[in-house]
Amino acid sequence: MPTALEITKLTKRYPTGVDALKGVSLSIEDGEFFGLLGPNGAGKSTLIHCATGLAQPTSGTIEIFGNDAIHHYREARAAVGLAPQELNLDWFLTVEESLDYHGGYFGMPKRERRERVAELLDTFSLTDKRDDRTRTLSGGMKRRLILARAMLHRPRLLILDEPTAGVDVELRLELWHYVQRVNAEGTTILLTTHYLEEAEQLCNQIAFINDGEIVAQGTSAELADRYGTASLEDAYLTLVGRKELSRAHIADAGEAEGTT
Repeated sequence: MPTALEITKLTKRYPTGVDALKGVSLSIEDGEFFGLLGPNGAGKSTLIHCATGLAQPTSGTIEIFGNDAIHHYREARAAVGLAPQELNLDWFLTVEESLDYHGGYFGMPKRERRERVAELLDTFSLTDKRDDRTRTLSGGMKRRLILARAMLHRPRLLILDEPTAGVDVELRLELWHYVQRVNAEGTTILLTTHYLEEAEQLCNQIAFINDGEIVAQGTSAELADRYGTASLEDAYLTLVGRKELSRAHIADAGEAEGTT
């Protein structure tokens, strides 16, 4: 079986001369829950945009389940569900229309769309909001809708770009349970997040990206070991040059201050 996502020597240079990606290679196996972590401006969103056809790479290759995502975009994109970081909803559509139109875009027959929409409205506790305009929803409800929309056509690869940014703890845990269940059912997931505990809880493989390059990859424990730290969080802080913010460092500093 082909890998879910195979990226080889991917580069992206913007007209301004900024090199957002510098020869990134990444392989995500079918069924994996994969985390991509890095500071703002590291290249996470650019990588996702290239993989989903929202940006054209300068060079390199991208394959999604064996389909060329650059030159045969339609076949590759059909296998992908994208929940973007930005709330890119049509404010004039209702919740139900937003889901239905998305299914139509991916060629789902009307009856299948109707059944799938009803299923996801129930799953994400949106049934009572089905006739509401998306602009009237709370931030948490908009996040639910964006994830439901990404899942509507039953993608084999689900890309979640900061899916729990700005939501309350209850909704974050709800979304965790849902995506874990979806992954257990066979969907491959690529997650970007700034919540280190989220990546640690959900992902079986994690890659650090910094300044347009993949600089480390492994399990949480392997990354902590590689950076000589006790946790994924401390490994990440080492990566971005902020070791002084680590819990271990703060605890040591507190103990030292208490003895003076």
